[in-house]
Amino acid sequence: MDTLNEQNFKKDQDQKNINNNGAAMSPASKILIISVILSLVFGILGGSIGSYYLLTSPSLQKYLPARTGMASINQKIVLSEDSAVVDVVKKASPAVVSIVISKDLNKIPGYGANPFSQDPFFNLFFGNQAQQQPSSPNVQQVGAGSGFFISVDGLILTNKHVVSDDQATYKVITSDNKTYDAKVLTKDPVNDLAIVKIDIKNAPKLTLADSSKIQIGERTIAIGNSLGQYQNTVTSGIVSGIGRSITAGGSDGTEQLEGVVQTDAAINPGNSGGPLLNSSGQVIGINTAIDQQGQLVGFAIPSNDAARALASYEKNGKITRPFLGVRYVLINKTLADQEKLPKSYGALIIRGQNMTDFAVVPGSPADKAGLVENDIILEVNGTKIDENNSLVKLMSNAQAGDMLTLKVYHKGEEKEVKVTLSEMK
Repeated sequence: MDTLNEQNFKKDQDQKNINNNGAAMSPASKILIISVILSLVFGILGGSIGSYYLLTSPSLQKYLPARTGMASINQKIVLSEDSAVVDVVKKASPAVVSIVISKDLNKIPGYGANPFSQDPFFNLFFGNQAQQQPSSPNVQQVGAGSGFFISVDGLILTNKHVVSDDQATYKVITSDNKTYDAKVLTKDPVNDLAIVKIDIKNAPKLTLADSSKIQIGERTIAIGNSLGQYQNTVTSGIVSGIGRSITAGGSDGTEQLEGVVQTDAAINPGNSGGPLLNSSGQVIGINTAIDQQGQLVGFAIPSNDAARALASYEKNGKITRPFLGVRYVLINKTLADQEKLPKSYGALIIRGQNMTDFAVVPGSPADKAGLVENDIILEVNGTKIDENNSLVKLMSNAQAGDMLTLKVYHKGEEKEVKVTLSEMK
């Protein structure tokens, strides 16, 4: 009896376990679970396939909403900047030229001569034959630079140091690889600028921008004959400094350049004379020098200086500059403290290192006006001379024959001096 009751209790307990735990395992429950799982799988698979075709099919992309995420905004900015550079290069490159410098090497002293020509023992037997130069020319390329058209009739702006050798001949190679004989029309007596001419019609020309509006950080694009062999090479960067004063040196000496534009767009040898452009394709500077001590530090003469040179050429048939006749250094607070100067601004008239480097050029306008060494020119026509307004800058708009009023610190007192400028030779 007890055994039967135990068996009946076990059956009842098993039946309860089946009712409690086995309900989900009924046929209807199994079908429901399988249906849900299959729906999820096919839903995910279908959604993925649909999204793929929607994103890759051009005909379906028009149904997509506009992207407003940061990734999309950044992509648009990058594409916009790249497109601007590409557009500028397409527009400006046809106006940029390569200038090839050639020379008859046999006319260079010492080149091509007999190596024994200076030997007295050799000359004793062969006489003047050892001194004779080869009769046939040996013209070879000795250098290269860049330039760009500033008029449709073939006027080209470049650097003075590119065309400084009067014994050399110059050819211009345009962007379509045509070669022209070039004539140097005029060189700037002060700045590193020159104007060259070739015989061409309907040349593509570039426009000069107002360089006084240049801002640090704006986009720059340099185009030129890099290293003298890679024609119309393009580099880009930004304006990294303005109003710089540098001493540029080369094979023909050194010169002081003031108010130049600094850029980190790579300027390589051969780029000299090429344009530095803004994002509108206008010329903001003429590439002229690099700092060999630094990385990606280049300098360009401001376009406003070039515009004044062009205006002078159009008026006078050459680039003329006013001449005062002083050698000076700009005074700042540091220099004033070091040298214990009575003024912390102005242009201190000083002598150079060589005996011929006069502080005041004899017979010059400054000499005639009574200026002497150690005088400090404080103002030009009422404008104070400082690091932002150098003496050259304040005289830049003057012409030969103009009279200027200078405020000068002379032997412990300030006085006004009238000076009439002459033309720099």
